[in-house]
Amino acid sequence: MAKSLLLPEFKIERDSARCIACQVCARQCANAVHTYDETDDSLWSEEAQCVGCQRCVTLCPTGALEVRRRERGFRENANWEESFLYRLYKQAETGGIVLTGMGCDRPYPIYWDHLLLNASQVTNPSIDPLREPIEIRTFLGRKEAWLDVDWEHRSLKTVLAPQLELSLPVLFSAMSYGSISYNAFRSLAEAAREVGTLCNSGEGGLHPDFYALGGNIIVQVASGRFGVTPEYLQVARAIEIKIGQGAKPGIGGHLPGEKVTPEISRTRRIPVGSDAISPAPHHDIYSIEDLERLIFAIKETTNYQKPVSVKIAAVHNVAAIASGAVRAGADIIAIDGIRGGTGAAPQVIRDNVGIPAEIALAQVDERLRQEGIRHRASIVIAGGIRSSSDVIKAVALGADAVYIGTAALLALGCHLCQKCYTGRCNWGIATQDPILTKRLNPQIGKRRLVNLMRAWALEMKEILGGMGINAIESLRGNREQLRAVGLRREEAQLLGVKLAGEGW
Repeated sequence: MAKSLLLPEFKIERDSARCIACQVCARQCANAVHTYDETDDSLWSEEAQCVGCQRCVTLCPTGALEVRRRERGFRENANWEESFLYRLYKQAETGGIVLTGMGCDRPYPIYWDHLLLNASQVTNPSIDPLREPIEIRTFLGRKEAWLDVDWEHRSLKTVLAPQLELSLPVLFSAMSYGSISYNAFRSLAEAAREVGTLCNSGEGGLHPDFYALGGNIIVQVASGRFGVTPEYLQVARAIEIKIGQGAKPGIGGHLPGEKVTPEISRTRRIPVGSDAISPAPHHDIYSIEDLERLIFAIKETTNYQKPVSVKIAAVHNVAAIASGAVRAGADIIAIDGIRGGTGAAPQVIRDNVGIPAEIALAQVDERLRQEGIRHRASIVIAGGIRSSSDVIKAVALGADAVYIGTAALLALGCHLCQKCYTGRCNWGIATQDPILTKRLNPQIGKRRLVNLMRAWALEMKEILGGMGINAIESLRGNREQLRAVGLRREEAQLLGVKLAGEGW
């Protein structure tokens, strides 16, 4: 067998003076990196198998371990970055597609970091969120252009479309049971209920245990139609038709057969051990008219009591696609940008297809306003939301709410090792291994997510108070509250914001 040209990604340093050979690292590593040698009561490490999850470092009782990215010593070459060399060597050895997890990590501009918010001064007093009410509650769904009121009987004649009420403009993004563990999904669902928001089932159906939490779950109808039944649609708070996602626009999904356990089989309604392959297109949607028929069918099935969302990837003509989806009857448009996470995607697709969520959001909001149909659908943006300030900036750019996926997983303990597709997640998140799954206590996971949402809610109120805005509704699409720094004027124009220093 030819010698591999792939050098280990990580270097493991063990302080022999501190190491007590307790074997915690050996027992905790799902990748068999650490091995105990009984002969001399010591441990050694196989660096080639390390994925950099940092679990051994975190749990080492004496702090004897350190895992850091290895400096491979390649000659510096601006055209041949180390990541390109590594992928090329790997493909030359395997002849296959290089898979990866999580979102795009290429150094494309992060536009959130180039947008600054306004603050109130003399003529527009700020608001103290500790002493005055600031409203961040959000409603998603189609709004009426006007209301017909019976003033004599003080009643509303107009029948309002169903709405999703959120305590803050943040939802947990689509992550299916199968791509993530049972305990991870339970953490998300229970946290959503406690916080007063919603989580998304992803395209993997809904485990029967979670039907009781359906009032805080959005279920997906994806191309594979895994687990889609009338009961599945009825139990949810809303239904989302997944057309595409930011990490892999234009291609389908794949859950390896080894992750299709009996419980996953029952949930997705496929045989145990069989690959769950969702095709790239919906085989009944090849036009906006086809999409309209599916939206109509779902609304008929649910007696028009649940909003229907359409999730699309952020691509070059995203504004036109979103407009068509709204005209087809979508109550919510979810847009997933190039930094959107995933359990598994070809690296070449994840890093090179699509556009940033910020630009897609600005273009969609502007297009719907120009066409006079912005009120007919809410916009939810996803793909790289990292903080409460990102949320506020997204609302100012035109979003009604945001989806968070990677941020939620980080709150559960994810360390971004990007090996979700292996099913060997050391933190019990992206795995179906019964032993590894137990590492994530769903009650602790729920509490961490609730804490994160409460912290973000407090920060959002602080930001709004400093801007002199007492309700997040007043900020939605108000791009005058934003200014661009470090961007070309053409980029600022695409975002619909002025450059820093330009007045009203």
